[in-house]
Amino acid sequence: RSVFIDFQIFEIKWYSIFILLALFTGSFIVIKETKKKKMNPEELINIIFYGFLIGILGARLYYVLFNLSYYQNLLDAIKIWEGGLAIHGGIISALLFLYWYTKKNKINLILLLDCMVVGLILAQSIGRWGNFFNGEAYGRIVSLNFLKNMHLPSFIIEGMYISGEYREPTFLYESILSFIGFIILLLFRKKQNLKVGQLTGIYFIWYGIERFIIESFRSDSLMLGTIKMAQIVSIIFIGTGIFLIKKNKKMNYHETFF
Repeated sequence: RSVFIDFQIFEIKWYSIFILLALFTGSFIVIKETKKKKMNPEELINIIFYGFLIGILGARLYYVLFNLSYYQNLLDAIKIWEGGLAIHGGIISALLFLYWYTKKNKINLILLLDCMVVGLILAQSIGRWGNFFNGEAYGRIVSLNFLKNMHLPSFIIEGMYISGEYREPTFLYESILSFIGFIILLLFRKKQNLKVGQLTGIYFIWYGIERFIIESFRSDSLMLGTIKMAQIVSIIFIGTGIFLIKKNKKMNYHETFF
């Protein structure tokens, strides 16, 4: 199920397909948004390229650090095509890169984030389908009737049969909620009185609440002792979002970078 094409010598997995689809779709939206703000296209390509690479590395490192007992072999730790990317690790590492890059090149970081979050949350919605094909991001054990009563397509029900048990499709919950978040951000970005940072704030609040709730249903979460790490990060995201929305910025979102 996880393999898209098998060339015998190597395989192309569905996970990789959806990661790339998420990248290209999200990047397309980000490019359109930043063009309106008159950003240098070459600079934007650098930001997307290096931001994606660093985000992937950060997402993998974050996941591996919380599963050190499993990744005793270094070669296993670098096999990202087999799954095991933590979105929070990707977001945090990409943010650190953007902070460094924008400071070095004198770009307004918060305005850049405002242009990126619309594409980012759509990319997250698409990327969750990679988890589905890899048998990740699933929830508690449920009955077959539970899934049938949700009126899910048969391929999703079959895909939720993991390790001999049917599982709740929490990947689907997050994909749907992230897509709703995408629509919400699209609507808010059209408001004429929107201030710089508020769109990013809405993203942090929406995704923070979304992930905090979904984590309560997941059974494959990354743990810090007895606490789900994603819920800790989600609380930080919500607090960051509230701060950004409340912060009084004089510059209007509809102005340019320079």
